[in-house]
Amino acid sequence: MTRNDLPTDRLAAYLERQLDGFRGPLTATRFTGGQSNPTYRLDAVSGCYVLRLRPSGPLLASAHAIDREFRVIGALVGSGVPVARPLLLCDDTSVIGSMFYLMSHVDGRIFRDPALPELDRDERAAYYDEIIRVLAAIHRVDVDRAGLSGHGRAGNYFARQIARWTEQYRASATASTDAMEMLIATLPTRCPADGGHALVHGDFRIDNLIFDRDRPQVLAVLDWELSTLGDPLADLGYFCMALRLPRNPVIPGLGGLDRATLGIPTEDELLRRYATAAGKAAVPDWPFVLAFSYFRLAAIAQGVARRAIQGNASSAQAAEAGQMVQLLAVQGAALLDRAQFGGAIPAADTTTPSH
Repeated sequence: MTRNDLPTDRLAAYLERQLDGFRGPLTATRFTGGQSNPTYRLDAVSGCYVLRLRPSGPLLASAHAIDREFRVIGALVGSGVPVARPLLLCDDTSVIGSMFYLMSHVDGRIFRDPALPELDRDERAAYYDEIIRVLAAIHRVDVDRAGLSGHGRAGNYFARQIARWTEQYRASATASTDAMEMLIATLPTRCPADGGHALVHGDFRIDNLIFDRDRPQVLAVLDWELSTLGDPLADLGYFCMALRLPRNPVIPGLGGLDRATLGIPTEDELLRRYATAAGKAAVPDWPFVLAFSYFRLAAIAQGVARRAIQGNASSAQAAEAGQMVQLLAVQGAALLDRAQFGGAIPAADTTTPSH
């Protein structure tokens, strides 16, 4: 198997043996976008499916755990969190050359740009309300009842994540970045008290949501590879990065745009709506939460850059994503040390939120 092709005849023969109701032949079309696990739409006589597989080549330890992703979406079916239905996990790499899983195809629309240019101004707030509702639903999942109590470790979530992503960053670094070194040194000293033991998605952003084609309803949350148990503020901060990131072709942000004119809620409004939906108190150290999110995404982008150099990145934009490391690190560092990095990152709103 090459990176861009699936052995469809062999795959169809396997699925006919292993998946009830499956009938080939099939055709495979690779989805564009995304930086993690290659994803394909499979069209067969028996219907449409989605296949996710691990990238080929050398990978960082614990990365691209699609078996973990398969288990968590299976646990969430019927939980109130919208997910695609998992169908089959195959860890036999002789079938197509890599571990993979199959899930149901969810027909809907995916927005790549958080500015939502496809929608009218008076529609956008309702879509953001739905996003926050779904995020709160993820964090309200009873992990014991869902069988996810072993999906992550208890306590010290931020400290453990900082240590993990520092290790991943060091393993894939291709150049020294002062802002990243500042974050690595400073973030551990700012970790707040443990904020709970909730299900955390880990990559909660607008392009990992499938919406109904005609209304503001999320039909499925995608890409659970980085999910774990921990502090739900990590997801909230990660999503709110989009308010501050500048416009760019890789990870589109809303920085510099007039969101009032666009009809998109302010950061303060999003935080209040989340607090109401999730039953959470105010955020004690919002700059830390945001800085952590920038640091983590910068470490992920560095891994993407390394895979581009190795030739096993899962997206044509991988090299460009790697170039985001410096931008992300500087913006995160500015939240913690404006004296050194001040002016590098715009405020999310025209007024400073009080959290």
